[in-house]
Amino acid sequence: MEVTFQFDWAAALRSIPHLLPGIPWTLLISFGGLAIGFFIGIFFGLLRISPLRWLRFPAILYIEVFRGTPILVQVLFIFYGLPQLLGGPINALTAGIAAIAVNSGAYISEVVRGGVQSIERGQREASLSLGLSRAQAFRYVIWPQAFRRMIPPLGNQGIISIKDTSLFSVIGVGELVRQGQIYIATTFTALEVYFMVALMYLAITWSLSIALRLLERRGLVGQ
Repeated sequence: MEVTFQFDWAAALRSIPHLLPGIPWTLLISFGGLAIGFFIGIFFGLLRISPLRWLRFPAILYIEVFRGTPILVQVLFIFYGLPQLLGGPINALTAGIAAIAVNSGAYISEVVRGGVQSIERGQREASLSLGLSRAQAFRYVIWPQAFRRMIPPLGNQGIISIKDTSLFSVIGVGELVRQGQIYIATTFTALEVYFMVALMYLAITWSLSIALRLLERRGLVGQ
């Protein structure tokens, strides 16, 4: 028996108003988590390059644990596991932001480490010879150059984190995938709806990619 199927463009277009409410949640979780993860990444990234072993060890442990485990497991642990330890429920939105924060923070830590270590040792030595303290040399000479080199990989991490939010439908966060699931439950148009969900994710990540390329063309990132 031959089964034929025709893509229903009208059904796909009808799903758009139902999917749009998921975009603010997707952006809030991803960029909120990334903002926190950036500071986490700076902290553990600088610990990672510390000459003191007792400071490097917790940074290495944190980075390996959160880079070595799936973000889906992390968000399930935060949402279902931590309440048993804390004695109270955790909001799904809070769990999603926390998962993005700790996961992206581990990757950003390595970005920070690589960016700082990419600056030639002579820059630091020249700064010290000019009378700057080590802290001043890092703040005014090393960090500005390192940060410019970090922007492309930070942008890539942002794109990854945006896509990772699609996993958080399992805890009921109302992001794009969750909105699509709710709509599909009443219309049974899975192909068309998930097609539109994919296009919306593509539009968000593509916009971020274009912004990064514009920064590169203007010489605001990289060398």
